[in-house]
Amino acid sequence: MEIASKYEPHQVEKRWYNYWMKHNYFHSTPDDREPYTIVIPPPNVTGVLHMGHMLNNTIQDVLIRRARLKGRNACWVPGTDHASIATEAKVVAKLKEQGIHKNEISREEFLEHAWDWTHEYGGVILEQLKKLGCSCDWDRTAFTMDKERHDSVIKVFVDLFEKGLIYRGYRMVNWDPEAKTTLSDEEVIYEEKQGLLYFLKYTVVNEDGTSPSEGLGETVTIATTRPETILGDTAICINPNDERYAHLRGKKAVVPLCNRVIPIIEDEYVDIEFGTGCLKVTPAHDINDKALGEKHHLETVDIFNDDATLNSYGLHYEGKDRFVVRKEIAKELEEKGFLVKTEQHLNKVGTSERTKAVIEPRLSDQWFLKMEELVKPAIRAVLESDDIKFFPKRFDNTYRHWMENIRDWNISRQLWWGQRIPAYYFGDGQDDFVVAFDAEVALDRAREKSGNPNLTMSDLKQDEDVLDTWFSSWLWPISVFNGILDPENEEVKYYYPTNDLVTGPDILFFWVARMIIAGYEYRDIRPFENVYFTGLVRDKQRRKMSKSLGNSPDALKLIEEYGADGVRVGLLLSSAAGNDLMFDEDLCQQGKNFANKIWNGFRLLKGWEVADIPQPEASKIGLDWYRAKFNQTLREIEDHFGKYRISDALMAIYKMVWDDYSSWLLEIIKPAYQQPIDKKTFKAVIQIFEQNLKLLHPFMPFLTEEVWQHISERDPSQALIISKWPEPYTADEDLIGQFDFVTEVVAGIRTIRKEKNIPMKESLELSVLNEENLVRDWDSVIEKLTNLSSISYVDKTVDGALSFRVKSNEYFIPMSGAIDVEAEKAKIEDELKYIKGFLTSVQKKLSNERFVNNAPEQVIEMERKKQADAEAKIETLEKSLASLG
Repeated sequence: MEIASKYEPHQVEKRWYNYWMKHNYFHSTPDDREPYTIVIPPPNVTGVLHMGHMLNNTIQDVLIRRARLKGRNACWVPGTDHASIATEAKVVAKLKEQGIHKNEISREEFLEHAWDWTHEYGGVILEQLKKLGCSCDWDRTAFTMDKERHDSVIKVFVDLFEKGLIYRGYRMVNWDPEAKTTLSDEEVIYEEKQGLLYFLKYTVVNEDGTSPSEGLGETVTIATTRPETILGDTAICINPNDERYAHLRGKKAVVPLCNRVIPIIEDEYVDIEFGTGCLKVTPAHDINDKALGEKHHLETVDIFNDDATLNSYGLHYEGKDRFVVRKEIAKELEEKGFLVKTEQHLNKVGTSERTKAVIEPRLSDQWFLKMEELVKPAIRAVLESDDIKFFPKRFDNTYRHWMENIRDWNISRQLWWGQRIPAYYFGDGQDDFVVAFDAEVALDRAREKSGNPNLTMSDLKQDEDVLDTWFSSWLWPISVFNGILDPENEEVKYYYPTNDLVTGPDILFFWVARMIIAGYEYRDIRPFENVYFTGLVRDKQRRKMSKSLGNSPDALKLIEEYGADGVRVGLLLSSAAGNDLMFDEDLCQQGKNFANKIWNGFRLLKGWEVADIPQPEASKIGLDWYRAKFNQTLREIEDHFGKYRISDALMAIYKMVWDDYSSWLLEIIKPAYQQPIDKKTFKAVIQIFEQNLKLLHPFMPFLTEEVWQHISERDPSQALIISKWPEPYTADEDLIGQFDFVTEVVAGIRTIRKEKNIPMKESLELSVLNEENLVRDWDSVIEKLTNLSSISYVDKTVDGALSFRVKSNEYFIPMSGAIDVEAEKAKIEDELKYIKGFLTSVQKKLSNERFVNNAPEQVIEMERKKQADAEAKIETLEKSLASLG
């Protein structure tokens, strides 16, 4: 196979991905091997590949490819999430472009459009993941709305209802006025926003509605951040311990503008210190006010439509948006003398995680899942038994806080796209409904519950709401193996529990915690063993990447520009677990350069002529050293993987291949110009190179497979993707320390060559003042790397030679007239003068008692090291000067 002069990713990647697919390397079926299973965090069916997906899926692919190389039965299940809110919004927008409004068509017609949209766009992101090199088992691709997943969700709903854990209640919920649906507490993001605190006057009246005899026209002032909601006020509340308002007991007040007469009630809930100490009570629009309303039997007045415009209770503001009304009503209140003043106020405002709309608290009939008992096994699994481990561990505390303060989960959504709630109504009473897996079973149950055997299907009306999207994805690790519908099937028993979950910390509550809860409820075992939390991808200015900021690069264009391997390396080089990634396109260039380095090193190898000649001593010890270095790095890499330090594992391989292999080993074994390499060395370095490729493959799958297949002709059973991960072996690790010393010697000689402009083709002699009884095995390597004609060992300094020091050993290179002695002496004297001056300044600092007593220990140690280095340098320079006469 001809080797191209340049590595061209776009010519390689498609070919090898198709090869892997053709030979079914990604597919897994149960067998007698140990399984390694991961399930993809299903991206939204509306999604396209962005930097977060790139990072998350690259890490998963690294883990799955490594497991495959380690001989495990690797199974990576891909799929997508139906994303109720996001997808419905897309479909509504598309219909609007066609002049069709959702409320003008039937549910069935809308769902047809939704499925059409899903079939057209739903697989886009999965196809993009293939370009990244993701080795998912595509035969197992799942969708949260396909029949198996849909039926699993319905079965679980029915089961939880029959266990008494799901109930229907009229409660205060988080309402998204843009998506026109309720949201769970976890889908609300609270942001601090600067706003105004409005101080409003309410006129006080007696119980019978007349003005109090004392203080005609008396008023009470309240403070609110939402003046528009006064139209829904049904009480004013004071603290019974607040003597300022004792005279208001038993009185009433008149709400400005709408002139509703409301009671003044007393409750210790009121914070005497906040605002004026008086609280307006709006039970329909605040969860705490709702509790007060129930306690004091207050009227509930809802002033909003489902899109947060005002309804008929909004007087002349009917039909206007709440924020428009806020400005207009403040102006009217001021004009009519009800607005006392305004103050700047920092307020926490809840926004929708999906649409970013400001959430409106709203009373509504919804379905809820009781969480108090369900969470207990999930709390134990992470925080007590350590059955499930989080990386980084600091997320344990976040998990604890949420799980120990969990509220019932609002699982119903006012949408059409999703799993429709299997509740069927047959009458007008509050309890005139049944829950069943399908309509036929529901009819039987309705007849039984109602006592009316004559009920027909037309008498049943299924609930209009669908289930929260997370109510399907919380079953994902089980449902992808059909473990809900068929709990004893072979696949779920083999692949479940899964091994690793890779996800972002932003869905710790939405998804991770809920999967753990479902795992213990439906399999009585953890859903996964380890959770690796990636950081968020940010730009160089630490801003979160987003379309609105325009700081998120096109993922596919990056792959086109730098190659998939280059992008993967670029992402991983700076993405420590749980820490945000500061993405810089230069990192991808670094990855691309690394790919080119490996390719060029391979071309160098294949360009050498191989002959049956003796192996040089330098090659022998160089190969032994690299094997020891490889073994040391392999153990380091295994440790990093065990601690989910994926970035550190890559960096260890990167340094070994770039520095130790490319910069040192290839130079040590390289044959002389136009001379052949010996067969033994060539065979050994090819084996070493193949081991390097195995370590690199999880990170750079395309490049490594391309090079692997170029090394020799291989049949499909010998592909790199299914080769064997290197095993640690016993190696002489003393060689590593010895070689580190050798590199310093080589650097010293090269420095002299550079400073004196002595070309490499001109050989030199080296004398060593051997004070440490050096191991001389490396002399052949030093001679080759620096072009020395000889190395001799002496017991005194060499006159007329340049010298340098490595630790306590001194090295001399006789110049024999090759340099201007007087010029060299002048140069050394100048350097001596500078170093002595530097030493004096350091000694002065160390003799200063105030500095020594107050400076941190590490600072003092650094100064002492500077002193020692300067003294050693002075000694070397003085000997060099003496040797020049």
